[in-house]
Amino acid sequence: MPDTMPDTPSRTHPARPAGPVLLTGITGFIAKRIAADLLNAGYTVRGTLRTTSRADEVRAALRPALREPDAADERLTFAEADLTGDAGWDAAMAGAQALVHTASPFPLAQPRDEAQLIRPAVDGTLRALRAAQSAGVTRVVLTSSVVAILHNERPEGHVYTEEDWTETGHPTATPYARSKTLAERAAWAFAAEHPEMRLTAINPGLVAGRPLDARYGTSMQVVARFLSGKDPMVPNFGLAVVDVADVSAMHVAVLGRPETAGRRYIAAESFVMAPEMTGWLADAFPGRRIPTRVAPKWLLRGLALADPAVRAILPSIGDEKRLSNDCARQELGVTFTPAKDAVLASAAFLDETDRATAA
Repeated sequence: MPDTMPDTPSRTHPARPAGPVLLTGITGFIAKRIAADLLNAGYTVRGTLRTTSRADEVRAALRPALREPDAADERLTFAEADLTGDAGWDAAMAGAQALVHTASPFPLAQPRDEAQLIRPAVDGTLRALRAAQSAGVTRVVLTSSVVAILHNERPEGHVYTEEDWTETGHPTATPYARSKTLAERAAWAFAAEHPEMRLTAINPGLVAGRPLDARYGTSMQVVARFLSGKDPMVPNFGLAVVDVADVSAMHVAVLGRPETAGRRYIAAESFVMAPEMTGWLADAFPGRRIPTRVAPKWLLRGLALADPAVRAILPSIGDEKRLSNDCARQELGVTFTPAKDAVLASAAFLDETDRATAA
């Protein structure tokens, strides 16, 4: 986590803005951690929900992570707003001092109709930005993804940085990668058209680590699938991995650094091939049937006919990438949690949950 993160609100932020930070998609795995870290840093938070019936769930998840548990009631409020419609956005944004936009669809298996991902991601991002601009909210932190960086033609040994952009027509670019790329491109285009908008993008890899509750969505399903023993072998595909605590801390850190406007930041500790990941898991959980043998590509081609998750990774088999997180380390003071520790923290949580369910 960044060593610049404050133990008390006064260390980095001597004066907090009077209005709330609007945090979209607050029920999400990343967003809940951001909400907790914002509250611990002294901010007031207003979270968007598709239905406020989940407000108590969010409060309950956050409370154990707060230094002042009463902050879950005193400085946390909610607003109904959906990426797919205009209703509620003006009210949600009213009086806010900053927007942290995390909400975006994230499936494990890619849909047959990619518009199911791309339209909500792009239209939802623009909807949130337009509401912010209309309300006079100019500071925006966007949760993009490293998949908006990594899918393109580069020479062997290329080290990916924030200067790289995914080519949406590239064979390895899944509908999810296209959705995140097009949404981030749309955000930067909007910021260029409205120079008063001060946008920063955070580009996480696969987000692992320990969630605040069992409602963690898709992010940990890769680890869950390996733990399940469903697959006899593991495909040789790779993922940039990051701990949720580091992703969250980066969002909070850039809010307090006006100079980060106009910047992108890769949020990933390292790029890890799946067989290495399952090796970690097999060593840590010897009682589980975790796959460690590498699946040949001919077998994966057959499996892909019936398994959308395998079909999505097929073009990336054997593609081991290198990336740089220098910007996050040097400009934000991040010391990233090792990818192995993040993955094992996810696995430990999932194992505990499975044991509690079985008891």
